[in-house]
Amino acid sequence: MAQTVGDFFWDRLGQWGVKRIFGYPGDGINGLLGALDRAGDRFEFVQTRHEEMAAFMASAHAKFTGELGVCLATSGPGAAHLITGLYDARMDHMPVLAIVGQQARTSIGAHYQQELDLGAMFKDVAGAFTQTAMVPAQVRHLIDRAVRIALGQRRVTALVLPNDLQDLPMEQPPRSHGAVFSGVGWSAPKVVPENADLRRAADALNAGEKVAMLVGAGAKGARAEVIAVADRLGAGCAKALLGKEVLSDELPWVTGSIGLLGTEPTDKMISECDTLLMLGSGFPYSEFLPKEGAARGVQVDIDPGMLSIRYPMEVNLTGDVKSTLEALLPMLDQKGGEWRAKIAEWNKEWEKTLDNRAMASADPVNPQRVLRELSPRLPDNAIITSDSGSVANWYARDLKIRDGMMCSLSGGLASMGAAVPYAIAAKFAYPDRPVIACVGDGAMQMNNMAELITVAKYWHQWSDGRFIVMVLNNEDLNQVTWEQRVMEGNPRFEATQQIPNVAYHKFAEMIGLRGIYVDDPDKVGDAWDRALASDRPVVLEAKTDGDVPPLPPHITFDQARAFASMLVKGDPQEGSVIRNSMKQMFANVLGEKD
Repeated sequence: MAQTVGDFFWDRLGQWGVKRIFGYPGDGINGLLGALDRAGDRFEFVQTRHEEMAAFMASAHAKFTGELGVCLATSGPGAAHLITGLYDARMDHMPVLAIVGQQARTSIGAHYQQELDLGAMFKDVAGAFTQTAMVPAQVRHLIDRAVRIALGQRRVTALVLPNDLQDLPMEQPPRSHGAVFSGVGWSAPKVVPENADLRRAADALNAGEKVAMLVGAGAKGARAEVIAVADRLGAGCAKALLGKEVLSDELPWVTGSIGLLGTEPTDKMISECDTLLMLGSGFPYSEFLPKEGAARGVQVDIDPGMLSIRYPMEVNLTGDVKSTLEALLPMLDQKGGEWRAKIAEWNKEWEKTLDNRAMASADPVNPQRVLRELSPRLPDNAIITSDSGSVANWYARDLKIRDGMMCSLSGGLASMGAAVPYAIAAKFAYPDRPVIACVGDGAMQMNNMAELITVAKYWHQWSDGRFIVMVLNNEDLNQVTWEQRVMEGNPRFEATQQIPNVAYHKFAEMIGLRGIYVDDPDKVGDAWDRALASDRPVVLEAKTDGDVPPLPPHITFDQARAFASMLVKGDPQEGSVIRNSMKQMFANVLGEKD
């Protein structure tokens, strides 16, 4: 049988090292699916319940492995469904290739069924490279460019293959004018700034007496170098959410998260520092960085477009974080430990506050306690994912990461519904490691419940059955509720915020997984122990109190005024909101319980 375009397509992707594809079938890609079947065990196809989830999984695969993430969908609605997950990859600079079908070439432009202008649709999310193959001889160079651009520029790319093209006999380009001959292969370069620029950065950092560092996802793979530079500078270090796994929270000079979901030690360190070193981070909220002119700034990023857009940096270095820090380290002076000692004291006091906040009574379970109880129980090689929403507050503050762990979430896009597909992608990449997804009930209802069916379909092939989806059930779209209260000064709008009470643990049991339900705060620890000891995936449902406020590291005058305005207007949960807010604000004074 002659090699078809579809056969060649997968053969070429295999040469690029692709082994796993996340997707959902449809008649617009039947030729590709038939060829994928003929490829045998060279590839693993992960069938999701929805194309958006396939794109989230491709994004997460890239985040957890550093490899190209690949997702596959049919024409029309299948292609359209990929968009949100692809934007997650686009916003977080992840290399992802989207492969989609299209109607027959003769029908394009005829308002045919399921014919969308896919080039226009993908123009923004996959703007680095989106092309439609029209003849077999074109397919070779389209694949090569799509993969190389995605990997080299850390961007989303898209290939559109009309359905009548996929089964045609494959033809290599003719040796004639207008034909091109492409090849396979790309390796990451070592990008280091010029010595003169490194010297300028060193001069600024050496002059500082209170150096604060902020690391993001761009510092992954540079843990040793980050620690060496921090030790030389006597610096404290905060972490953007996507950089949570870069440094262990056991280090006394690591202050944890920054921003609305950040910690008080981070807020103090940034406010008092005289020098800021920002490494591989696109942290968006400038109001949580030093006031302009209050600190000298040095930034390192592989993408020059991310330099000096959050804070006016004195020295902007284009380079990969690992190589740049290796080159910078010999130029740095050794500093004393007074600044670090101060940071360590802040951290000690903050840990007491977090403990007291988590132990404050709630109706029925304090959500902070659920994550706080998990933290010391985390296996050394655990992978943790978080959804967006109020659960991300507790993930950011109460979950302590140690060396050897991995974690991630939807960062720049901050999309709901990413935690379970992220966890599934992590489990396929590392089937021998325990994986835990932290999810709110809003995201669970939006799309994550359906992906539990994907877990039920595949978990038997994982060498380690530990896969836990922890659901905080508070019957509320909680993050937005608190934003209504504190940012807008409005009461909780029940028509938009209240969501149905669903027995998530029972749904898990119905599809062959294990379900655990806890509504007693003193049994939360035991629930985690049982979940972590399970030989099969578990949904751990905690009935939590939505009126426990996700307090920012400091409360601004505008936030306090808005909160007071909301109380004047009358919130449906006003009594509970006031009680819980007082408990949280004075946790370090009141101590445990009440």
